[in-house]
Amino acid sequence: MAVTFAEVGSSVLLFFLVFGMSATVDMKHMRKQVRNRNALLIGVSLQFIVLPFLGFCVVKILNMSAPMGITLLVVTSSPGGSYSNWWCSMFNADLALSVTMTAISTLLSVIMLPVNLIIYATTSYSSAVVKSLDWTALFHSLITVIGAIACGLLCSATCKSHKFNLMANKLGNVAGIGLVSYSIVLSSSDQSVNIWDESLLFYVGVAIPCVLGLTIATGMATYIRLE
Repeated sequence: MAVTFAEVGSSVLLFFLVFGMSATVDMKHMRKQVRNRNALLIGVSLQFIVLPFLGFCVVKILNMSAPMGITLLVVTSSPGGSYSNWWCSMFNADLALSVTMTAISTLLSVIMLPVNLIIYATTSYSSAVVKSLDWTALFHSLITVIGAIACGLLCSATCKSHKFNLMANKLGNVAGIGLVSYSIVLSSSDQSVNIWDESLLFYVGVAIPCVLGLTIATGMATYIRLE
């Protein structure tokens, strides 16, 4: 029962975080970003080609155990989503582009997520490990994000109110803080998880895909002079 409650709680917070960020977006800006092909192509290629491969390289180089390695592969193969939108909102970045990228990558991940996991998890470990993955939970998260984006954009297009956008943004911020806090509490209460007992090499290895991905993305965006 506790596990079910935890899953429901995280799903609700995730929904309102993505909904709030999506409902903040002005639809005119959103339509403009849908035509921003270079930015979207860079995002998709990094999300589904570069990052999964970087995660695989880290898993092999550090010889990670199956639980840690599979977790890293799932993270690097999953679409960018709720937190990327939240950070863009907090630091006044292009939220419309972030939400557009989240929507596209989440839809593509219905195919690309299992494909990348099957390829890299089977290569790193065995087919038995792949079969043991909780695919239902993975796709439930994707459905939650897709539903939240659709509802948020629909509300923004229907209301056409700056006041509503601001209220939605506040809702998303509250949900974001709540989701972070909720995750910390759940992780701290799980005595079977000893993530802080890992070696320094483990933390460096986990950070490598993020740092390299950010560096490559910045380099590609600078090279083609993205606005």
